[in-house]
Amino acid sequence: MKLKYDIIVVGGGPAGSMAAKYAAENGADVCLLEKTRDIGYPVRCGEAVGHAGITQFVEMKDTWIAEKINSCTLVSPDGTKLDVPFANETGYILNRRIFDYDLSRIASKAGAQIFTKAHVTGLIYRDNRISGVKVNHIGEEKIIEAKLIIGADGVDSRVGRWAGLKTTVKLRDMEACMQYSVSNIDVKRNNMTMFVGQNYAPGGYLWIFPKGEDFANIGLGISGTYSKQRSAKKYLDEFMDREYPNASIHTSMCGGCPVAYPIKKPVADNIMIIGDAAHHINPVTGGGITPAMKSGMLGGLVAAEAIKKDNVSESFLNKYVKDIDRDFTKRHKTLYKIKEAISKLSDDDINGIARKIDSIPVEKRTLQKVFMSSMIKKPSLVIDVLRVFAGI
Repeated sequence: MKLKYDIIVVGGGPAGSMAAKYAAENGADVCLLEKTRDIGYPVRCGEAVGHAGITQFVEMKDTWIAEKINSCTLVSPDGTKLDVPFANETGYILNRRIFDYDLSRIASKAGAQIFTKAHVTGLIYRDNRISGVKVNHIGEEKIIEAKLIIGADGVDSRVGRWAGLKTTVKLRDMEACMQYSVSNIDVKRNNMTMFVGQNYAPGGYLWIFPKGEDFANIGLGISGTYSKQRSAKKYLDEFMDREYPNASIHTSMCGGCPVAYPIKKPVADNIMIIGDAAHHINPVTGGGITPAMKSGMLGGLVAAEAIKKDNVSESFLNKYVKDIDRDFTKRHKTLYKIKEAISKLSDDDINGIARKIDSIPVEKRTLQKVFMSSMIKKPSLVIDVLRVFAGI
């Protein structure tokens, strides 16, 4: 580990690895610092992703795929099950431990230096400007200087807070999530199942994502508004006791997931934040892998350009903000409106919508039709739904 770099990336998830890759291959001297022992562990998500999203950046490897997904089943509060085959979509449940690790290897191959067990404990300043980080690397305290710091340190980004960036989330826009990875269950292969309604996951949904024979990620996210009365763990435990009493739990994870607008100001002089740290998470699904990779790529490209031009000011780094606004911020705001409309539906509303969709022959059902039907109480959003599925 050197004592000076052009760019320090804090966090070794998909956003951090992509930022390090694109910055390094465009000429910057880059160091990536990851606080855990292994990149890719612990896993903190359901691991679901779409083929079109991932392959914008990398070719899929078989070792990354725990399960291919070609359909989903939606379960309403009254137990109505809607099977929806994917027409043109292909999904995957990833092996995140392998996937994240390989992304860091791609960054390393591009020229970035990767260090694990490197816990960043603060920012350092020179002449009132951020000039590096304090890091505990395998028990040794160090100060590493850099022209630019990229915070890719997740939902609870300390880097952003240390820099004075506003990263707070309203309680109703923060979902409390709990997930178990379980075996010894009868699970439908190549299909993701999602349960909605107050009895399953108020303000969110419960998922079953298969990861091979008799194995799955089973978890849920509930709105922070409801988590004060009853924890996500309690909802999940009751579901497991009822549906899978003989399951073996191999891994437990919990955490928060912001389903909010992307933060307005993810940059300041000498610093930018990306991925989950900047709330680049799909507000409807809670999925963050693809937007994390996209913001990492865009951030890394702007960071490399800033180093080349010796200009790491907020005004120059705003180019990154404009890039993400042009690419996906508008879409995320549309998704947020859809999320808000869906969250206002009562269980009776959802049951009525489910019965309506159930009357459509399975071969004619699509995710687009499901979402359009869910807008029955807010028809003005139907156009937004069409835009989302059209990629506009």
